[in-house]
Amino acid sequence: MAQLIQKDIDIVSQPFEKLAQTLSITQSELIQTINNMISRGLIRKFGAILVHQKAGFKKNAMIVWSVPPKLLEKTGEIFSSFPFVSHCYERKPRFKHKYNLFTMIHSQNENIASLTRIMSKATGVDDFLILESLQEYKKTSPEYF
Repeated sequence: MAQLIQKDIDIVSQPFEKLAQTLSITQSELIQTINNMISRGLIRKFGAILVHQKAGFKKNAMIVWSVPPKLLEKTGEIFSSFPFVSHCYERKPRFKHKYNLFTMIHSQNENIASLTRIMSKATGVDDFLILESLQEYKKTSPEYF
């Protein structure tokens, strides 16, 4: 079962129904089994991986920020509130020994630099680098089983 549920799931109103049929069990039994696996720590989470190009997002970039430690949590909360931010992570400042907050932003048509300026203005953080994607070589869902 673990091998099947880590694969792509159809985007339909009852996404587990087809999977349950494949396993010859009811949808309710499947969901109960998944919940049991989560409670036992065998599954951490379910998540969607957005293929931003298929969703209409033409541009994306990782923005790395140098944020004073005392402002990290608040800055992370503000950045996370923007609808164009898909990821926001604190990391050890190994990149140039100062960038400790990483965000991933996506845009359908707005300039990445202008979105970054909006974020900078909202937080007062003005030490950042924009790392725009040039070529995507691999993007897959992780498989564990």
